[in-house]
Amino acid sequence: MTSSLLMIAASFLFATMSVCVKLASSDYGAGEIVMYRGLVGVAMIALMARVHGLSLRTTVPAMHFWRSLSGVCALSLWFYSIGQLPLATAMTLNYMSSVWMALFLIGGAVLLGTNKVDSRLVAAVLLGFVGVALVLRPTIDQQQAWHGIAGLLSGMLSALAYLQITALGRAGEPEYRIVFYFSVGGVIAGALVSLSGIVGPTRFHSHSPKGLALLLAVGLLATVAQLMMTRAYGRGKTLVNASLQYLGIVFSSLYGVWLFNELLHWTAVLGIVLIVGAGLAATLLRSRVESSPHAVSES
Repeated sequence: MTSSLLMIAASFLFATMSVCVKLASSDYGAGEIVMYRGLVGVAMIALMARVHGLSLRTTVPAMHFWRSLSGVCALSLWFYSIGQLPLATAMTLNYMSSVWMALFLIGGAVLLGTNKVDSRLVAAVLLGFVGVALVLRPTIDQQQAWHGIAGLLSGMLSALAYLQITALGRAGEPEYRIVFYFSVGGVIAGALVSLSGIVGPTRFHSHSPKGLALLLAVGLLATVAQLMMTRAYGRGKTLVNASLQYLGIVFSSLYGVWLFNELLHWTAVLGIVLIVGAGLAATLLRSRVESSPHAVSES
């Protein structure tokens, strides 16, 4: 399968996963969903490694720890926002990661003084946050501000996780091992988040056949999509993959209208368009900066 098809399929699976998360949110807390999603991921990757004779032993446990910490926090906040926000809105806020990475790049250049700040990159970041303001405006009017802020923070933490994934790749860690330890972190952190009550109730809920099916679906869809997306980024061009990844917003919008009768306000639609445009512009400009011999390293 080509990298483009892998990315399209992964975007569709992530959007489908978000539907299952939204449905499961009526019965489980965000931390619980993260924990069970991690359990399924651990089981799938461990089985795959055993069948193919792959090693799960790593020489960089500290790197996996920090990647898992940022990734699981991002995932918990994202799942929390999905529970109350329109699917397209929650997906869009999480996909702000490209804009956040551009902001990190600008901050690094300013602090280190090793690179002139590209005004186009600054404009892309500002455009992205204008889009956020438009997306959150109807959300705040509906008394769902905390969920909007959680979705925005999930995008920022996702950006940190992506940078750590890049560093792990440079350290020679294969994609399946990165996903495995992220899933392990999800099991541990998801349980701790549930018990702490940070993003939901401080107890574990009993199961029903429907609830178990949704949790299993979340784990299966997320793990397969994550593997496909990781492979797509390893094979294809970054800008093409980033463009196709935004199809997840389209798929989520269609799911929202079809299953939950979610009709976005025109300001939210405009905000989504601005965020997608800013994300693509930031991805293109970042790739040019990183290819420069004077670029600031992201790792």
